[in-house]
Amino acid sequence: MSPRQTCQPPGIAVNYRPNIEQHLGISDADLIPEQSADNLGDAHMKMMIAVDGSEFAEWSVQVLEAVASRPPDSVTLVHVGDSASLKSAARKHAALSKQAVAAMTKAGDQILRRFEGLAKIALQQAATKPRTSIDTILAHGRVADTITKLAKQKKADLLVLGSRGLSDAEHYLLGSVSRKVSALAACPVLVVKRPLTTLSHVLFAADASKHSQGACRFLCQRFLPESAHVTVLSVVEPAMTELATKYLSKDQVEQISAPKRQAAEQVVENLRDRFLAEGCAVTTRVQVDHVTDTILQQATSNKADLLVAGSRGLTGSERLQLGSVSETLLKYAPCSVLIVRGWRA
Repeated sequence: MSPRQTCQPPGIAVNYRPNIEQHLGISDADLIPEQSADNLGDAHMKMMIAVDGSEFAEWSVQVLEAVASRPPDSVTLVHVGDSASLKSAARKHAALSKQAVAAMTKAGDQILRRFEGLAKIALQQAATKPRTSIDTILAHGRVADTITKLAKQKKADLLVLGSRGLSDAEHYLLGSVSRKVSALAACPVLVVKRPLTTLSHVLFAADASKHSQGACRFLCQRFLPESAHVTVLSVVEPAMTELATKYLSKDQVEQISAPKRQAAEQVVENLRDRFLAEGCAVTTRVQVDHVTDTILQQATSNKADLLVAGSRGLTGSERLQLGSVSETLLKYAPCSVLIVRGWRA
């Protein structure tokens, strides 16, 4: 028996894929593997988890415990060795660069073996024996770009990766990996910022957009356990500045804000009905205030396990612009954040 042919827990199938490596001088596109036949078709959930050997990556795999009542149909563990920094050295020290890539490959293989074991343990938390297949992919290239391309090629329904909470000064050291992946990925992205083994309290940041409706559909059809308590929060930006309201009566300010508030109340009512239909406990709230500040305050006061927001797919330079609601939530939220895009209402 080879070291990789270990005994598997009942109900969990593990498929070992050949490692794919991008040798120096080969374009990023060359590291995308062929779609295997056993992954074709409509799966209940195809989850891809990016792992780098860190504690934050361990938290990402622990997400499988949180969704134990709805285990994914397949899990793909991806490790990307950042060989891009070796390209300049390859011109002068080709032999040494090859040795470095070989060392990165060996280390990556060890990381994937360890995380396969963690994934199998997490999947055993399911009440029923899940028929979840576990695949592994080892690649070399620019980390965020490679992860994003692999998620697209594998048609992942959810991409999971870990991230630590950072201050403003450290923000761009966020490996820029989680930041960039969340901006580039075409599928929902779950950024795990702390251990996430249960989904007891979920804060859903809602608005009237089709992206918010799509996020609700994703949660209901693919992700949310029935035991979750969902707080649907819609925050309406004030129609007037605080200074301007000083020159109007309270009744006048309320009349001006009423149309937006009523529209928001209708939104949360519709979303509440959808979550109730899934068997989830639901609380709704509409508030007139600054959007991101209020959402973050609610995430803290509610002790949310997960903050969810819908997001439109961006193109070109829009992807990496600062200031979007989803990026602000991702940056400052005290809990893990799920950014949902690519799902229609």
